Amino acid sequence: MKSLQICGTGSGVGKSVIVSALCRIFLQDGYKVCPFKAQNMALNSFVTSEGGEIGRAQAVQAQASRIEPTVDMNPILIKPIQDTKAQIILWGRPQGNMSVVEYVRYKKKAKVAVVESYKRLASEYEMVVIEGAGSPSEVNLKAHDIVNMYMSKIASAPVILVGDIDKGGVFAWIVGTLELLTKEERKRIKGIIINKFRGDKRLLKSGIDFLEKKTGIKVLAIIPYFKDIKIPEEDSVPFENSRRMTNDERRTTKQIDIAVIKLPHMSNFTDFDALENEPDVRLRYVTSESELNNPDALIIPGTKSTIADLNYLKKSGLAERILSLVKDCPAFHLIGICGGYQMLGEKIYDRNKTESAKLAVKGLGILPVVTSFEQEKILSQVKAVEISSGLKVTGYEIHHGRTQILKERKPVFKIIERHGKKTKDVDGAFAENGRIWGTYIHGVFDEDNFRRNFLNKLRLKKGWPCLVQTTNFNPDKEFDKLARLVRENMNMDLLYKIVGSGL
Repeated sequence: MKSLQICGTGSGVGKSVIVSALCRIFLQDGYKVCPFKAQNMALNSFVTSEGGEIGRAQAVQAQASRIEPTVDMNPILIKPIQDTKAQIILWGRPQGNMSVVEYVRYKKKAKVAVVESYKRLASEYEMVVIEGAGSPSEVNLKAHDIVNMYMSKIASAPVILVGDIDKGGVFAWIVGTLELLTKEERKRIKGIIINKFRGDKRLLKSGIDFLEKKTGIKVLAIIPYFKDIKIPEEDSVPFENSRRMTNDERRTTKQIDIAVIKLPHMSNFTDFDALENEPDVRLRYVTSESELNNPDALIIPGTKSTIADLNYLKKSGLAERILSLVKDCPAFHLIGICGGYQMLGEKIYDRNKTESAKLAVKGLGILPVVTSFEQEKILSQVKAVEISSGLKVTGYEIHHGRTQILKERKPVFKIIERHGKKTKDVDGAFAENGRIWGTYIHGVFDEDNFRRNFLNKLRLKKGWPCLVQTTNFNPDKEFDKLARLVRENMNMDLLYKIVGSGL
């Protein structure tokens, strides 16, 4: 078994994508490979087939490795609730909400779990590609580190340091990171990747020469900035990578305007990737009433803090504007996913204080449903059928809420499979002849036929003809494109020399 660790000069430098690329490269080169991240702080999560919650990035990396994601690939998931408090997920299951101080104490148990998970993967796979978190040089966190240099030591893994040149100051960032490491830690850094480069690489030569002479570490790769490879982001809405229509598309395609509210605690924003890639869709994220204007459809997404984000809608004026659009615009469509679905209801009860000190709050009152938060979290992969059309969807559920439909039952979906077992449950609720609906299914728009049917309803409301679904997104091909880009810009001989040397 061999291992390699990817650390970064900071958050958002591209560690997750580099790990995905290396997983696919090692797979192509004949290795049985898997990803691993000891601890991930992310609101964008995924439910495994075993019913465990992990970071979305590790699920993507497992997909790049063509394997089923498991909780061992991300044994600790931290989901922030407030600036100083977060829900802690251990081996896919919530352990409670903890303050920073409480979690530091809990790390003794977390450290044991991390090592167990890594050893299980190391016994099963020929190659483990480990992702660090943030920066390995955070001096205030080193004493209780379980994800960066600690993992390199446990796994005897050589470390590649990634810096983002697009942010500026990459040479100072890399040198500064290395200077803050101990002598022993610096010995573990065996290569440098400069990521997200725009321009002519020849202009970097003097900088590369300086960096290698200053640090004594070789630059393995200069990876170009790319926009044409559709690999999911990890934990922030990818505004800079949002798809922009070409001039030809602008001239020939009528656009449907779909707005998504960027809630303060928004989670699982990858729910909208498939919509964003449709040629007749303009998808935009809004944070205020003035930005909202008059979209054809509005989506209230999932959130880690439903009650706090519901209050945000009310205080920002967005709630009032949404109610106005529902009342005054008969063609307007409104969709709520997970927490957004709960907000559309009449009331939310939190008797166990799962999210807040309030026992109950009023919802927007648009859907005839009420939600109660329970301590046990529902985590499941599902297959469902839209009742009105018979079209299939697949996705996953992550929620503490239990939502009950009041008055006449009008569910949106029939759940036909949960956890791989047949079932006859229902999900969601609708009103206004289906132009307002909510669901607990994340990834509901990923299914091509369902998505096109939804978009064609909006087109018909505008008096436009329906389109035939032509988008057949193949994520496997995207991983191959990513691997090709990284391979072509990487010193592969040196990479394999580093992997083979171990520590």
